[in-house]
Amino acid sequence: MSSARLLPGAPVAERVLSEVPASVAELRAAGVTPALATVLVGDDDASAGYIRIKQRQAAELGFVSPHVHLHAVLADFNADATVHGVLVQYPIPGHLDYDRALAVLDPDKDVDGMHPVNMGRLALGLPGPLPCTPAGIEALLAFHGVPVAGREVVILGRGATLGRPLAMLLAQKRPTANAAVTVVHTGVADWPRYTRRAEILIAAAGVPGIVRPEHVRPGAVVVGGGVRYEGRRLLPDVDESCAEVAGAITPRVGGVGPTTVAMLFRNAVDAARRQAGLG
Repeated sequence: MSSARLLPGAPVAERVLSEVPASVAELRAAGVTPALATVLVGDDDASAGYIRIKQRQAAELGFVSPHVHLHAVLADFNADATVHGVLVQYPIPGHLDYDRALAVLDPDKDVDGMHPVNMGRLALGLPGPLPCTPAGIEALLAFHGVPVAGREVVILGRGATLGRPLAMLLAQKRPTANAAVTVVHTGVADWPRYTRRAEILIAAAGVPGIVRPEHVRPGAVVVGGGVRYEGRRLLPDVDESCAEVAGAITPRVGGVGPTTVAMLFRNAVDAARRQAGLG
């Protein structure tokens, strides 16, 4: 029987996105139509689905959203003053270089917060677009009243898109962060020794079902950030049975995902405001 409090992402996303239309209206009044360009390379079903969600959300929020399926257009988007933000959807086919694609992109148009310049800004605590999933997780914890400051946070996973930037973000000195953060990974033979002591456990390994009840400290907050797709089926890192042990937990579907999309549009409207001289 599940006893954990659920931490859904949808209300967090709704709050973040509710702030976007006013900025879009201000931009339009200044003669600027915010534009978020998306670039998909390859035929990954999950990525194509993410792009459809983001384009639909863009239209609802008043963005125009040109989309291409080519790698070479990034320089064109950089030079196009009518395009304010660009998303290179990850992953891309293995024979192409994602890091090189990011390096081509103008860091001030990087709405995913993954450009090396923006990762450097994050590491130094400087203003810039934050990586969307880490920022979404921080916002989710804050929205649901989960105290982070001074608590022991363990992140299972060290990936460049989630584990590492999330560790930097939650260690920063802010009311919604300022935690004692440990990053552990599956290359550590006894990784459960670390996860079992966490007051807040964030799974970011991308290994379906890797976190089970015996890996969770009773009463801990558990956030499932890592997922893998098998066809169109979403396979989360956190087994649903962890709800029997956790004090609070994100749902299998509708947890971190909606907050990631919301942070993308927060970054996009902020980029448009900066480029229009409004922010």
